[in-house]
Amino acid sequence: MGVITIRVPEEVKEKLEKYDVNISETVRNLLNKYLSELESKDLAKRLEDLKVSVGTLIDPELIAGLVREDREKR
Repeated sequence: MGVITIRVPEEVKEKLEKYDVNISETVRNLLNKYLSELESKDLAKRLEDLKVSVGTLIDPELIAGLVREDREKR
């Protein structure tokens, strides 16, 4: 596992300690969520690029069905 070090104002650190925040776990969860959002945006862009390059060769209803199926799996 990699190590990341951050600096925050002392006031922020004190408030986090006051509320017994597990900083490592919180940052890890936030980074994972952010990474998921980035991956989703990248996938959406790649799909849009594919849609443009393929054009009318793919049925829009098929694409909608595949997207719906993917969303239901989540």
